Amino acid sequence: MALPEPSPDASASSSRLLDHIAKEIERAGGWLPFDRYMALALYTPGLGYYSGGARKFGAAGDFVTAPELSPLFAQCLAAQVTQIMAASAPRLLEAGAGSGILAAELLAELERLGALPERYDILELSGELRARQQETIRARVPHLAPRVAWLDALPDSFSGALVANELLDALPVRLVAWREDGVFERGVRRDDNGGFAWEERPATGALLAVSQGLTFVRPPYVSEIALAARAWVAEWGRILQKGALLLIDYGFPQREVYHPQRAEGTLMCHYRHHAHGDPFWLPGLNDLTAHVDFTAMAEAGHEAGLDVLGYTSQAQFLLNCGLAPLLEAQQADGARYAALASGAQKLISPAEMGELFKVLALGKGIDEALLGFARGDRMHSL
Repeated sequence: MALPEPSPDASASSSRLLDHIAKEIERAGGWLPFDRYMALALYTPGLGYYSGGARKFGAAGDFVTAPELSPLFAQCLAAQVTQIMAASAPRLLEAGAGSGILAAELLAELERLGALPERYDILELSGELRARQQETIRARVPHLAPRVAWLDALPDSFSGALVANELLDALPVRLVAWREDGVFERGVRRDDNGGFAWEERPATGALLAVSQGLTFVRPPYVSEIALAARAWVAEWGRILQKGALLLIDYGFPQREVYHPQRAEGTLMCHYRHHAHGDPFWLPGLNDLTAHVDFTAMAEAGHEAGLDVLGYTSQAQFLLNCGLAPLLEAQQADGARYAALASGAQKLISPAEMGELFKVLALGKGIDEALLGFARGDRMHSL
């Protein structure tokens, strides 16, 4: 597949990042675990995918997320957030806010519902994205901008609702190769042409333990293990006092993630609406992601003291949260209704985002059933 050529400035930025990663490999003795390579490719200040200046979201970027597809996504999500805040505290935290569209539309809908949070915190490590989020919120809901604050790190404690839409898939993953002669970690070395290449070394420590726990995986097999995502979810067991986390991402229960047909893993690169499988091609210009193991996320939360409150497809979640009546309310405006219906179709169609994307709710001190999981809860599949 032929990929679009980057601009000269983009190519130069990628070359600088390649040199930066190469020096880190040299300092590390010639080999880096893949999660470190992925972290550098995504988050190196000024050069990484999420910390450089390239546009990532929307038609002009590399991919389109649910909030960009339709305002109905935020309107449905607002219904669930309202219930969680009413049962805990009037605070909302969004982790990884992308372009800021979800924040702006959530705030607008929560205002319409009479359920505005006292504070809307955004955890965003990218300075470039933080600036774009601020611009979006000021443009769309300027009167609500004073309620929004940006965080540099997770809070020490929190009560309320947390939303993480397409965050977990971008957290760095370790790569594991199950071979007939053992379990190996796949890492990165320099190649003879000045680029990068794979090199496998025996897996050790927590990575080996988790790998050996996946007893149904049969070699030869290569896949990802998201130790960073597990740790991130577990940290909320300490932070969350009362409330719930809504984790929205693409992925599967564990046995589907490690299905025999996925023997080469789920690691994927996204570049200007093209998907490809080479994480070494133009580092810094590609998003790197992996499917979420929702069983592992639920287990990490449960072991850290969180309750598993629900798990279902994005389609079922949105329908439970009132997608159909929200859409029907726009029928009088033919042009707007047609555009909203098209977006809704992409959000819920099994051939689009409806089935691939899932919603997992973890919480503490929430006794009532969450409306987003009233029908079609799949907790039994985790």
